[in-house]
Amino acid sequence: MAGHSYTPSEKAKRARLVIKGVKNAYGDTSKVEREIDTIDRRAADRWEREQQALERQIDDARNQVAMAKARLKAATSGDRGTARQQLKDAERALTRAERAAR
Repeated sequence: MAGHSYTPSEKAKRARLVIKGVKNAYGDTSKVEREIDTIDRRAADRWEREQQALERQIDDARNQVAMAKARLKAATSGDRGTARQQLKDAERALTRAERAAR
């Protein structure tokens, strides 16, 4: 699924260009269309990079959960409480990363 991640200034500029294009609908709108395409390409590239970063964050969080589970299994009875808390923290971090990716 492809998307766009516009900055506030890009949203505003794009809206102005769309209005300008509509007003000049019977004239030459190629310059306006090129500017809109440039903004769209930048926003699509930014969105793709953000999605890749979120995927890496989710992978890292999953690895942390796996390591925390392994520490819990290997913990002595005195260290189980700390290991259990680390597992809960890792699971919360994974949940936050998965929500951010939606």
